[in-house]
Amino acid sequence: MTGDQPSPVRLRTTLAGVPAYTPGKPAAPIEGLTTYKISSNENPYPPLPSVLAAVKDAAESMNRYPDMGVVELTAALAERLGVPTTDLATGTGSVAVLAQLIAITCDPGDEVLYAWRSFEAYPIVVALAGAVSVQVPLDGDARHDLPAMAAAITDRTRLVLVCTPNNPTGPAVREDELREFIAAVPQDVLVVIDEAYLEFTSADTVPDALALYREFSNVAVLRTFSKAYGLAGLRVGYAVAHEEVATALRKAATPFGVSDLAQRAAVASLDAYDELEVRVKELVSERERVVATLCEHGWDVPDAQGNFVWLPLGEDAVPFAKMAQSRGLMVRPFAGEGVRCTIAETQANDRLLGVAAEWCRLQG
Repeated sequence: MTGDQPSPVRLRTTLAGVPAYTPGKPAAPIEGLTTYKISSNENPYPPLPSVLAAVKDAAESMNRYPDMGVVELTAALAERLGVPTTDLATGTGSVAVLAQLIAITCDPGDEVLYAWRSFEAYPIVVALAGAVSVQVPLDGDARHDLPAMAAAITDRTRLVLVCTPNNPTGPAVREDELREFIAAVPQDVLVVIDEAYLEFTSADTVPDALALYREFSNVAVLRTFSKAYGLAGLRVGYAVAHEEVATALRKAATPFGVSDLAQRAAVASLDAYDELEVRVKELVSERERVVATLCEHGWDVPDAQGNFVWLPLGEDAVPFAKMAQSRGLMVRPFAGEGVRCTIAETQANDRLLGVAAEWCRLQG
């Protein structure tokens, strides 16, 4: 049998319905022009010296398996968040923990409910588990329509995802509306509050997800070290959930999944959060500058609470992205819907504003 012949191996039929994840791409080199990648929601700052030192130290023992219980990080998170270690579960990024959450709640044919458009990985991990996605459209302000989501819950619903701030559109849900929504969800349905971009929020109405987890036994909180902490390349995330759920999550985790490098970097990042917070505030300030300038030029930008802005371009999303690429700027288009642009270094943000202004001029 040659490599170009089809394999007789039987694969799961569900794979035909699994969408492919589209990662942000770097900009191709352009002679005489500095190019920028703002197509992935990465932190543009390099690792802090203390974090880098922890990783270098950990690298000296990479011939050994990591601590399967991720004990040091779990203890550090428990102390920082004020939760018991039994209510914590870690994984290789929040996407992996999300896959574990679906694995422990859904049998084939069960439903996972979430707003759409939202995080691109949601339909992928749901389909791979053999579960069914129920996608509830965002409202006219690119926000979660929580009353419509509550109405969409059925007897087959096992898990509900609330991405706040919502990736890729930006708005966060409000405390009052989220509390009302959770109260309307059946107690045997798990509500997962995905807070990958929590540290970038500035609105006074942002929910206290940990308070909701303490109040409601069917709430779990999902977080990551990839964004504000700048550890996207090391893959470490975690969930805070009540003990029975957290225990099941640890059971469903890939053994030794969180590397020793990732664990030590995450612990060092928690220790250095005062330094990291300065960077986060700078990115938030840049985000506010970008949004204000875009609005001055007539752009309709949804309330941006993450480290990115959303341009609701509709059918012009791909043409805008192509024009930006030709100007040395790689953005993330969602065909027929809009473009997500990560807030990065000042020069990249200025390039974005220049491209946006040029687009407006060309459109007349």
